[in-house]
Amino acid sequence: MFANIKQIFNPKNKDLQKRILFTLVALFVFKLGTTIIVPGIDQSALGTDNLGFLGLINAMGGGAMEKFSIFSLGVMPYITASIIIQLLQMDIVPYLADLAKEGQVGRTKINQITRVFGIILAFIQGYMFSFAFIKGGTVMQYMEFATVLTAGTALLLWIGDQITAKGIGNGISLIIMAGIIATMPTMFVDAYTGLVVGDTVQQLTLGIVKFALFVALYLGIIIAVVYEQCSERRIPIQYANKTTSSYGSTQNYIPFKLNSAGVIPVIFAGALISIPALIAQFIKNEGFTLFVNKWLSMHTPVGFVIYIVLIFGFTYFYTFLQLKPKELTENLQKNGGYIPGIRPGEETVKYITRTLNRITVVGATCLAIIAALPIIFGAVSSLPTSVSIGGTGLLIVVGVALESYKQIESQLVSRNYSRGRRRY
Repeated sequence: MFANIKQIFNPKNKDLQKRILFTLVALFVFKLGTTIIVPGIDQSALGTDNLGFLGLINAMGGGAMEKFSIFSLGVMPYITASIIIQLLQMDIVPYLADLAKEGQVGRTKINQITRVFGIILAFIQGYMFSFAFIKGGTVMQYMEFATVLTAGTALLLWIGDQITAKGIGNGISLIIMAGIIATMPTMFVDAYTGLVVGDTVQQLTLGIVKFALFVALYLGIIIAVVYEQCSERRIPIQYANKTTSSYGSTQNYIPFKLNSAGVIPVIFAGALISIPALIAQFIKNEGFTLFVNKWLSMHTPVGFVIYIVLIFGFTYFYTFLQLKPKELTENLQKNGGYIPGIRPGEETVKYITRTLNRITVVGATCLAIIAALPIIFGAVSSLPTSVSIGGTGLLIVVGVALESYKQIESQLVSRNYSRGRRRY
């Protein structure tokens, strides 16, 4: 890793340095935009003090929702649209299913449809949030605010595209990661302020020890998340026209990640269990609000159990949506491959399904634990709500950081390989 960092600053890798610099400048523009308040908003009258289930969107946007800035919606409308379009490709909408099978041309059309759908969702969400947080406005004012918020999301999507094309990593993912990282300094300051209290030397020393333990626990969870994200189960495969005994041969395998679904199940589960709270906020019915707060909130025992069950369910659903055992088996047979000791065909399908089931149990358990940590920590801790450990944000940051590092590493390897070829 340190060798790769040294290579990045090598004068021969100026192109890579420019890409990294471009990415940092683009992310700075994003952060700058989170401080620009929507014109015509009276901040003192905003109702964003307690965001509740919208806290995740606020964290992904670097605190933009709390300030009601032009980037309040972030890229979440596009993420939501991507998930919905991906689900509709499962033969629910034949047109989208056909596009998914048309290769690069089909993927380009699906991407265009997703962006248009994302912009529509951004306007709808912008209007809803304007109505919820800004009191006393007219219909036209809410539409103006929604238009500004939609334009902010469109600008972020453009910035994300520029990062992907001219920078390093996936632009949309990096914007989300930058928003979450931007809130971390405030979190650690709040943790220090909440733990290091008292007037005596003993109280201050005890507070510093508690803060050090908090930081150590946070770092330990990051290491655990990195290990969970990098873990995979490798199923060896053999091809009929190749032999593993030949000189210089390498073992081929199918890698199954421990958490193939990524952070999507947590987002799905959080969004689904938050729908009743969103409805309660709009209908203003006291009885329904009390019912939701008592039974359907993630911070109540019943709501917490529902949340964990939803995470398990969506993890299984999304894993088998991405990794279809039957299709994997068919593709393996077309290329003349097989799993040693397993008969091609139905037995291979059953073997892959059984393997995925076992991996997904462990992956879903890890995902549920990480997602549950902030809720448990908030219940047993007296620290401010801005201080938490684990959670969806940490999963996103670690996942994006690992992918970006792999991309930088692959570019360094390709450059070294190209120089080696020119030398000879």
